[in-house]
Amino acid sequence: MADPQRGSVRAAPAGIVPRVLQSWVAPRRVVRGLSDMSEGTKLAVLMAAMLIFLIAQAPSNARLAQLDPSVPFQARMGGALLGVMFMMPILAYALAALVAGLSRLTPWRLSPENSRLALFWALLAVAPAMLLAGLVAGLVGQGPGLALAQAVCGIGFLVIWGVGISTLARRR
Repeated sequence: MADPQRGSVRAAPAGIVPRVLQSWVAPRRVVRGLSDMSEGTKLAVLMAAMLIFLIAQAPSNARLAQLDPSVPFQARMGGALLGVMFMMPILAYALAALVAGLSRLTPWRLSPENSRLALFWALLAVAPAMLLAGLVAGLVGQGPGLALAQAVCGIGFLVIWGVGISTLARRR
C-alpha cells in the first residue's frame, strides 16, 4: 500500500502474529510475501493452525461435558485431538492437491506447493476467529452469537484462501 507522504510501498509485516492479523486486511500482500516458504515451514504453519483449532474446541467441549456428563471432557478432547491433529492435516493435504489438480482445467495454473501455501496460511490466518468462536460456543452456546462468530470464521477463511489462490496462480 502506498504511503501518501513518502510515496513508498509498505512491505508485508515480519513475524507470524502481525502477518496473521494483516491477512484480514491485506491478504494478497501477506501471501505474496510468503511465496518462498519452505515445505517444512508450511507443515509447521498447518500444525500450528490445527493446534489452535484444538484449543478453540476446549470451551465448547467443557460446556457439553457439564450438560451431558455421560461423555467426560477428556473423552471429548481425545476425540477432538484425533480429528484435528491427525485427520485434518491429511484432509488439508488432499484438498490442496485436489485444488492444484483442478486448476489444470483452467487458464490459471496453481502448483501443488502454492496450493498448500494458500490453504495452510488461510487456516492459520483464521485461527484467531476460531478461538473467538470457541469461546462463544463455550460461554453462550447455540444461538445467533455463535452463528455470527462461525460465519466470520467461514467467510474469512474463504476470502483469505481465495485471495491466496488468485495471488499464487500463474497464467498459462
